[in-house]
Amino acid sequence: MASHLFQLIRAHQWYKNIVVFLAIFFSGNLLEGSELYRVFWALGAFCFISSANYIINDLVDIAQDKLHPEKKFRPLAAGKVQKLPAFLLACVLLIIGLLMAYVLGKPFFYAAFALFLLTQMYSFFLKNLVFADILTIGVLFVLRAMAGALAINVKISPWLILCPFFLSLFLSVGKRHAEVHQLKDKAWYARTVLREYDHDLTTSLMTISTTLLVISYALYSFLSEHPNLIYTLPLALFVIFRFYYLINSGSVIARQAEKMVVDIQMLIGVLLWAIVSAVIIYG
Repeated sequence: MASHLFQLIRAHQWYKNIVVFLAIFFSGNLLEGSELYRVFWALGAFCFISSANYIINDLVDIAQDKLHPEKKFRPLAAGKVQKLPAFLLACVLLIIGLLMAYVLGKPFFYAAFALFLLTQMYSFFLKNLVFADILTIGVLFVLRAMAGALAINVKISPWLILCPFFLSLFLSVGKRHAEVHQLKDKAWYARTVLREYDHDLTTSLMTISTTLLVISYALYSFLSEHPNLIYTLPLALFVIFRFYYLINSGSVIARQAEKMVVDIQMLIGVLLWAIVSAVIIYG
């Protein structure tokens, strides 16, 4: 039972909350112990809230997940966890997460609560609307990034909004593109929004989102208070193009981004980008 509950909270997807570190990293405060502690606390709060959201989403999607070739193995869809214990766990996690968020101040608490509400709107409604689904995911990423700035009381840069948004859009469109190819015969699949996406549409959206991501990061790296970040552009482009390649090659990483750590080239590219960026900002 404990292992099934652990699967239910989807800890492997907590990586999405790492964007709360963007503000402290690029503001030059990463080495400030008290500020770093606050961001780790923020990360914990968002992980609890995210798990509560995942459980509620699984409760809403039980019928659909039972038809999905991968999601049918999730604890609720597979009948390994009953609805009431799952709902109670979601409530406990949500309360803990919001209490942790309140400790960091009202602005961060409001951002955390907004994240929860928007995620619920996504689970119950927005995920069934073409384009609204991927755009909402982008806004959720931006909320996480902004919350990281609120946690340490630093200015929210426009780039902290644009870059995470276009990064999320790039990843979301890539996932839709991969799902279109995975679910070529979608007549059996209950999530009708995927029927609105086809190869030509997702290909066009990938081109648009990739272009926007590259331009936004290039402009940020040159116009920010650390203009030498422009030298990280080749590394950033390698990571983006590598993920683009994985999407088109049918890699499972396109649908499950957390598995990118198993791709050696992607992993090395991300690490090199992070190291070079850190040297430029903190050197």
